[in-house]
Amino acid sequence: MPEYTDIELVELFRIADKKHYAFNLLVRKYQEKIYHFVRRLVVDHNDADDVVQNIFIKVWKNLDSFREDSKLFTWLYRIAVNESLSFLKSKQLRSYLSLSSPEAMMVKALHDDSNFDGPEIQRRLNEAIIKLPKKQQLVFNMRYYDDLSYDEISDIVGTSVGALKASYHFAVKKIEESVTSN
Repeated sequence: MPEYTDIELVELFRIADKKHYAFNLLVRKYQEKIYHFVRRLVVDHNDADDVVQNIFIKVWKNLDSFREDSKLFTWLYRIAVNESLSFLKSKQLRSYLSLSSPEAMMVKALHDDSNFDGPEIQRRLNEAIIKLPKKQQLVFNMRYYDDLSYDEISDIVGTSVGALKASYHFAVKKIEESVTSN
């Protein structure tokens, strides 16, 4: 299977009889990265699958109008951030009807996850990340797990590099305190 650049994939997608082929290549190229990013935010595997599906539906509907004033990767991550935050906001609204906070529900989902087979320190790290404010959680995940530069994160979330560095610094401090206090 040929390897296409992002620009080539977008151009291929805009050719009517190549649209499905190009989209399948794009999904193969980014699905795993996007899934892991979303999974770290929403925690539950089934929720992550639903969010990722919604992301790629939005990509399908909007790729024709992609203006290429940012990288395709940045555009995909921006959609992933927005869809994940929308999902979490709706989950939070639903949690008001129950007695549990969204964070408590996510920590419970983390503990109930039969697919998690990491060491206890990894579980504590994940719990600490869940308890962070959403902005710090996003910045930490993108920087620590996805190894994105502050400039890339800035393009994705629309925040200055200085503010992102501060968010990351505060997130690391909170995580260190949480992990070492248990």
